[in-house]
Amino acid sequence: LPLIKGSNRNFVFPASIILALMLNELRTMVLKRTIQTVVYFPHFLSWVIFGGLIIQLLSPKEGLVNHIIQLFGGEPIYFMTKPEYFRSIITISSILKEAGWGAIIYIAALSGIDQEQYEAATIDGANRWHKLIYVTLPGIRNTIILMLILRVGYMLDVSFEQIYIMYNPAVYEVADVLSTYVYRMGLQNAQFSLTTAVGLFQSVVGLALIYTTNQIARKTSDISLW
Repeated sequence: LPLIKGSNRNFVFPASIILALMLNELRTMVLKRTIQTVVYFPHFLSWVIFGGLIIQLLSPKEGLVNHIIQLFGGEPIYFMTKPEYFRSIITISSILKEAGWGAIIYIAALSGIDQEQYEAATIDGANRWHKLIYVTLPGIRNTIILMLILRVGYMLDVSFEQIYIMYNPAVYEVADVLSTYVYRMGLQNAQFSLTTAVGLFQSVVGLALIYTTNQIARKTSDISLW
């Protein structure tokens, strides 16, 4: 069984919160809505399209990134066949595609915070950082906890489409995850019993993680799934 990697979705989770907080600080509505539209849009593209764009950008001959590297006197880098780069590419591409969509829930939660709390904080001499720490984050704490519980169940899961489109045999050692491993071993190599056990293991561990996180949330806060 290949080394189990942490899901890149776990990086999307904090990225969505940070993006929502940054958008919440914008006061120019036109700029705010423009940025929201731009960061939401990649979610509606399939991984076939978005993954193809990433591969094209990183192409050693025609990719924009390598053109910039060459302008500064460097040599083209074969990013997609280098194991040391592949994890970062997968993580960054996941954030670019899904962070904007994930931020929607947090933006909705931010809009529900009582504005009088900010006014009271201003009167007390609080700056933006103090308002963020003592008003904004506590105001969306329950939403963050609820989304965290749901996210924990996917710790062993990575988008199959993303990995399958972007990886190749040169990076199997770092790119293979449970979903692609099950596909290659089960459908291509006909090892059905092994891959069934791997899939069951993934489901059981996901359920255990959700249950444990929910119990911790119930004891430390006033919100839980059940």
